[in-house]
Amino acid sequence: MAGRLVLVPGARGLGRKVLERLHRMDVPVRAMVRHNDQRAADLRALGVEVVIGDLTRPETVAAALDGVSRMYFGMAVSSDHLLAAAVVASVAKDMRVLDGLVDLSQMTVSQMTATSTGESDQQRLHYLAERVFDWSGLPVTHVRPTVFLDNPLFTTLAARSIRENGTIALPFGSGRTSPISSDDVARVVAVILRDPSPHVGEVYQLTGPNTLDMHGMAEEYAKALDRSVTYRDVPLDQWIAEVLPKAGLPPHTQQHVATMARLHRENRYDRATDDVFRVTRQPAQTVERFVAEHRSLFSR
Repeated sequence: MAGRLVLVPGARGLGRKVLERLHRMDVPVRAMVRHNDQRAADLRALGVEVVIGDLTRPETVAAALDGVSRMYFGMAVSSDHLLAAAVVASVAKDMRVLDGLVDLSQMTVSQMTATSTGESDQQRLHYLAERVFDWSGLPVTHVRPTVFLDNPLFTTLAARSIRENGTIALPFGSGRTSPISSDDVARVVAVILRDPSPHVGEVYQLTGPNTLDMHGMAEEYAKALDRSVTYRDVPLDQWIAEVLPKAGLPPHTQQHVATMARLHRENRYDRATDDVFRVTRQPAQTVERFVAEHRSLFSR
């Protein structure tokens, strides 16, 4: 099964991690990148086939899918997410080449309805993209991670206040969360793509090993960094107006992160599953381990 060619869009972020894991598994991979730049050259140096294309342009998607049996569909936060999903679904359905498609979605989708309005624009796009893939009849597996540990909420924004005064300053109130690392998500995606047949039609909700309130999260940071770290709750409106803009995010991404903060305060992320272990036979990593592995980000 590992001899089937897999198309993976992206030369950085989660896509890059999926590519590297599949490559280490001796699964042949083809990377689809938008620009023939240094990142593309680095992939070629690893022995990865590289094609230039854009998920929103059907002619380039068709060219990239030529000879491919499996595909990972995942994008960074983007207002083009639904357009890209529709393009990929329509082209792949016409070509009839795929025996497995992994769609990277979000766990919030499982709590949404066709008419709910409390979620972010990005979460709505994921909800609709899932419907498109389901209606297409393609052999799809939906992977729904909870919030990423790599998210600015838990990395750059947390690092700033930890360095300044030893606190994690977020507007989560008493809400609990179960963030997951992108490394764990990449492991799940790679295992599925190596042999998708047992997973077709499944929906995997990916979380960290347990849920924590923000005081518990701060304790995990403190153990990893060997210093005092406490949680400081801040008013949501104040945080959105004064803190979030400093992250330098595009408007669409900023609206998504602001919504995630509100949903945390509403306790919408108080969920934990063992789906990472079910798929990979390895548990998801703890917050302490993640922070320890990224210690330099939080150091003075």
